[in-house]
Amino acid sequence: MARPILIDRRDILAAGAGLAAFGLMGAPRLKAETFVNVLTGGTSGAYYPIGVALAAAIEKTVAGVKTSVQATKASVENLNLLQKGQGEIGFTLADAASQAVAGVEDAGFKVKLDKLRLIAAIYSNYVQIVASAESGVKTLADLKGKRISVGAPKSGTELNARAILGAAGLTYGDFAKVEYLAFAESVDLMKNRQIDVTLQSAGLGVGSIKDLAASIAITVVPVPADIVAKVGDAAYQPGEIPAGTYTGQDAAVPTASIRNLLVSHADVADDLAYGMTKALYDNLDALVAAHAAAKGIKLEASAAKGPMPLHPGALRFFKEKGLA
Repeated sequence: MARPILIDRRDILAAGAGLAAFGLMGAPRLKAETFVNVLTGGTSGAYYPIGVALAAAIEKTVAGVKTSVQATKASVENLNLLQKGQGEIGFTLADAASQAVAGVEDAGFKVKLDKLRLIAAIYSNYVQIVASAESGVKTLADLKGKRISVGAPKSGTELNARAILGAAGLTYGDFAKVEYLAFAESVDLMKNRQIDVTLQSAGLGVGSIKDLAASIAITVVPVPADIVAKVGDAAYQPGEIPAGTYTGQDAAVPTASIRNLLVSHADVADDLAYGMTKALYDNLDALVAAHAAAKGIKLEASAAKGPMPLHPGALRFFKEKGLA
């Protein structure tokens, strides 16, 4: 019979001292095989590539974590999945998050989502209304009678579409055709002349519109500041799509901007939430390399008040940085 292997408690303490000497004891550590599912959006938007980079950063930063990245319909789906515990961190627009906390059924939330916890306010999305040049659309008023795609049903983009078009005095009934499609599918229809306009809420330089602008002549339709004010939601602020963001766009275009949030839920351990927050800010270069929209992530603006409580783990990180 093999003799049992005995481990002296002094050896364990010595090993712990050795780890501390290398600074490992202070790193976020969790139980073995902790899984983190990062909820993003469609693969042609900004959420997905930034989410892939964030997942890699979390694995690099938090010992014992394995990550996966889930492509979703973005804001509304992500928030509902987080409420159910079917993800640990996800991207959302601030207006969708407010509606989730309030339980706005028309926005896709059957009940108030009370488990959501804020990790950080990150970069802003911009409402980007893009028409084919041959459609003749140059203003919001010109949209009437045109064929438009407003984003996946009850996605963050579609919620933005309802808000902006409503503020401009337009309803979906004013269009010749309304499609509810993700970014890439919307672009395909425009290339094939099956629709005239796509409305996409995304970071600047989103790949789908870059692809469209490289294929056909486009017009980026302005959303004036007075229309943004008529939305009546503080989440909507005046913004600008700088000249040259897309091929053929020679002048800056005013529009609405909406802050993006990273959200978790109350059942995620404080140490894990701390580690995910640390991973975000320790690896910003990698996120910017994944998508230029991540340039808008600024530590000093990230602990801003959100529609749900800040996760205690994130709060701990921001307190260490003197921000909370």
